[in-house]
Amino acid sequence: MTQISPTGLDAHKPAEIALLIEQAGVTKARLGLVPLITLSVLAGVFISFGALFFTQVTAGFDTLSGPVRLLGGAAFSLGLILVVVGGGELFTGNAMIVMAVVDRRVTILKLLRNWSIVFAGNLAGSLSTVLLVAGSGLLEGALGDRAIAIAEAKVTLSPVEALCRGILCNALVCLAIWLAASARTTMGKIMSILWPITAFVAVGLEHSIANLYLIPVGMAAGAQVTLAGMVGNLVPVLIGNVIGGAGGVALSYRLAYGPPTDKPS
Repeated sequence: MTQISPTGLDAHKPAEIALLIEQAGVTKARLGLVPLITLSVLAGVFISFGALFFTQVTAGFDTLSGPVRLLGGAAFSLGLILVVVGGGELFTGNAMIVMAVVDRRVTILKLLRNWSIVFAGNLAGSLSTVLLVAGSGLLEGALGDRAIAIAEAKVTLSPVEALCRGILCNALVCLAIWLAASARTTMGKIMSILWPITAFVAVGLEHSIANLYLIPVGMAAGAQVTLAGMVGNLVPVLIGNVIGGAGGVALSYRLAYGPPTDKPS
């Protein structure tokens, strides 16, 4: 395929991104058990780092104004930057493996294997970070108060609200990954991730893997949240994330560009 830029640094076109995402899905589905678990745990830790950074940046404010939400969203972007640039297997991003399933390059069983192992690894990474944060003394003071407020606010959402916020959230997350795939440089990937992730956090949408950290760490800080309340949030958010990522982004672009017929340059 002919490149527009003689430097080879021009962004991939949308049809090329579709091919790159599908190829990545095939690779993810074929990962061995040990690397898959390891990368999944790392992704859970990375997203937790972003959530911890977000909590700290927004701590000490009684109400979150627009500028504070914007700053908090930029801080949370750290998580996906670490996943995409550093390497990690994130459940919400792996919703896009369905592109390869549609083209019969990945079976449903391999898709479900990937999703189940990755979710379990993300959970393990998130809870490990919760334990470390709880043991560090960081939850004392304003950071702990903010963690409590976040957790309690999440479990008050109705199932319909959580579902809709989950759909919108993972549409933006997967678009961030989609845009990052267009970039040929590390800085290009970082800037591609920054704005969609900042937007979803600033708006107040729901990310299931982030919630695997945010709700338990709030509980560790003293939030009045039960395990049932946590599950009541996670189930609709998880379903919404799959719908938003697999359907809203992956299948939409698959319909737009059809099966892969070329290789990205």
